[in-house]
Amino acid sequence: MREIKFVQAIIEALEEEMTRDETVFIIGLNVQADPILTPVRLVEKFGTKRLREVPIAEPGILGCGVGAALAGYRPIVHSRFVDFFMPAADELFHKAAKWRYIHGGKVTIPVTFLAGIGGYLGGGGPEHSQCLEGYIMHTPGLKLAIPTTPYDLKGLLKTAIRDNNPTVVLYHRILVGAGTSGLVPEEEYTIPFGQADIKREGKDVTVVATGLMVFMTLQVADQLQEKGLDVEVLDPRTLEPLDIETILSSVKKTHRLVIVDEDTLRCSVGAEIGMQFMEKGFDYLDAPIKRVGAANSPIPGGFMECYALPQPQDIADAITEVLGIKESFQVKPLELLKPGRHMGERLGYGKKEN
Repeated sequence: MREIKFVQAIIEALEEEMTRDETVFIIGLNVQADPILTPVRLVEKFGTKRLREVPIAEPGILGCGVGAALAGYRPIVHSRFVDFFMPAADELFHKAAKWRYIHGGKVTIPVTFLAGIGGYLGGGGPEHSQCLEGYIMHTPGLKLAIPTTPYDLKGLLKTAIRDNNPTVVLYHRILVGAGTSGLVPEEEYTIPFGQADIKREGKDVTVVATGLMVFMTLQVADQLQEKGLDVEVLDPRTLEPLDIETILSSVKKTHRLVIVDEDTLRCSVGAEIGMQFMEKGFDYLDAPIKRVGAANSPIPGGFMECYALPQPQDIADAITEVLGIKESFQVKPLELLKPGRHMGERLGYGKKEN
């Protein structure tokens, strides 16, 4: 095992899969000169034919990915902002998701849609800071992973690229820009979809969190430990397929459930997880499920962002509420989200990997 950065996990997965299979290639905006995700060695090793630059035309970009997959390639369609997939919704939600079913399984669509998600950018605003996993999870035919550690990211991305179905892999841009790191094996490995991971064991309450919210929840849990509260933190890792059984097993032990998701509360991933749990595990609960998410509002830019997106104190208050504690335990803000940093700095521009 060695410690690598979050972004290095992406680069290693791409390089290993492009080396293993010559049908794998990357297509997207600025993929030959991305300040973070395209180190010089990828361009030198694979050339511009396998790192395809395209104009700003999202329906064409995603459409090329779907078409290439139908033609026998394994394209990786990349966007720094998942928001930009929406102008190409027909290609993603109709063509990619449905065509294998429509054609009776006679064709495969091995395309991977790789995109950055999330707010806390200090200037992203309503069209660059969204978490759109709810749309994707809602659509039959699409698999969905949201890794939160370098280990999970590399293993799940390699699995996605090898899948004969359309997959979506979403990474939080803050985790890339902040240079977060973790232990990753030197030898090759993959991680199957549909296996949740308990990031922190506890006995008092289960918190299911996704994306950056995993990091935020872990920090809150460490602080609440000092108050005598033992919080279990569970990361689904993939939302389609969803490992509801591991969530059920955890809550059967703790008897309380909090779900933390950066998307809006209404019709969110958190709402779906909560409903699936209620259908199968209601009798395990000693208190109502509590959800933490973004306000039902477009995400504002600048300092107003913090009033719309989940904060550590929101998570702490939800935990104490399901535990029946009247006192509010104050917790510190997430270190990754220091105020006053410009969006470009948060995304890591100017810190190119070699």
